Amino acid sequence: MAHAENSVTIARPASEVYAFLLDGENNPRWRPAVLSITREPGSPDGVGAIYRQQLKGPGGRPIAGDYEITAAQPDSLLAFRVIAGPARPTGTYGLSERDGATTLTFILDYPPTSLMGRLMDPVINQTMRGEVATLANLKAYLESRPA
Repeated sequence: MAHAENSVTIARPASEVYAFLLDGENNPRWRPAVLSITREPGSPDGVGAIYRQQLKGPGGRPIAGDYEITAAQPDSLLAFRVIAGPARPTGTYGLSERDGATTLTFILDYPPTSLMGRLMDPVINQTMRGEVATLANLKAYLESRPA
């Protein structure tokens, strides 16, 4: 199973970090692979929200990376599952606040369900490691905004 995990501490309260992550339309501000993203009309805020997302794929070609919010606990947890695209991992953002700063942990898991998925595991693992590493971009973006 492919697995990737990363943590950062952001000098912002958990409520601010959580609200920013909950709105998937913020993704292009810190995730360079996101070409475009919109929330599906009529989908709710929070659990059940579906985001239609185009990502940079191999050779720069766009690929689907749509996802659905599966859990949303304000200021502490946000979880999702990818519902379109070549790989469909699940992800969680865990947040904990201390002294006005938030430690954010991003975890991606992908259990391959086919032989092709198992063969692609090293490539998927590398892509997922790159994705969780983008937390550094999120930290830089949020900390550069006025408090």
